[in-house]
Amino acid sequence: MEVAINSLPQLLQGASLTVAITVLSVSLGCVIGLAVGLARLSKNKILRLLATAYVDFFRGTPLLVQILIVYFGTPVLLRDVQGFLMDNYGMPQLITNYAMSRFVAAVIACSLNSGAYIAEIFRAGIQSIERGQMEAARSLGMSHGQAMRYVILPQAFKRVIPPLGNEFIALMKDTSLLSVIGIIELTKAGMLVVAWSYEAFAIYLTVAFIYLIMTFTLSRVVDYLERRLKTGD
Repeated sequence: MEVAINSLPQLLQGASLTVAITVLSVSLGCVIGLAVGLARLSKNKILRLLATAYVDFFRGTPLLVQILIVYFGTPVLLRDVQGFLMDNYGMPQLITNYAMSRFVAAVIACSLNSGAYIAEIFRAGIQSIERGQMEAARSLGMSHGQAMRYVILPQAFKRVIPPLGNEFIALMKDTSLLSVIGIIELTKAGMLVVAWSYEAFAIYLTVAFIYLIMTFTLSRVVDYLERRLKTGD
């Protein structure tokens, strides 16, 4: 266990990167998810089709594959698109460096993945509100957008707190997949320590406990928020 204690600074540094990526990704995922969730409920067939395709793709493919597509595939796509525009339309070269930052790629991939799941969370939360709430708001002279903003969404938000917390916890654990593109998050930091110490059991057990502490703390925060919102009701 001495090796595990001595390696704590390195592991905690990896844990801080895990938390940073998770917070950024879930925050962006909430923005994406709300927009996509509303699009899924839209009367516009094209919006519904695009939103459904987005959700089906990112929920139906592994996060690992999505990470690889974003980090390795996006630069190739940008290069090919720019080459096509330069050859066919005489557009000047706008991008010279096609490499993508590992951190940026990690946040983009996790945000897109999280957004697909959060979209379904918001959609279910909005649909759980009684239809009479919308009708009552419209009868008071509110537009559909105003009714959604001031009446439906505040009520739906209270109901989606627990599943949003679950998504946060799930993504926090899934960030371990980012080691495939060289992100030194908590799991990767543990692997690096094991590589030179050969103390696999102690190190990985320590990594597991750090994950447990983070997820347990988050679970308590979600429970607290849920109780506070119920008290407000």
